[in-house]
Amino acid sequence: MEQTAGLDQLREFGRMRWLEAAHGWRAEPDEVVGALAAEGFDEYKREEARGRRGAAASGGVWLGINSRTGTVASTIWVREPDTGDVLVFVEIDGKPVRGT
Repeated sequence: MEQTAGLDQLREFGRMRWLEAAHGWRAEPDEVVGALAAEGFDEYKREEARGRRGAAASGGVWLGINSRTGTVASTIWVREPDTGDVLVFVEIDGKPVRGT
């Protein structure tokens, strides 16, 4: 598992919490993407799914490439319909970023 200082900082400040049962993170997607961008990942693709106009996105995907290292980062996220909480899955070069 590869970690980044930006993701570590989100975890340290409680902005990104590991959910073992879901094998994913409770976090805000824009904060995760921002942390990856700060580590040198340039956005390659971003898509969001919306149920109706004006509604919050129900999920999305973001792909970034670090042109210096050739490393690829991806996030996939889904908004839980009952609570509105967001579950984020992060991979770097195909390896999941997991909690400890």
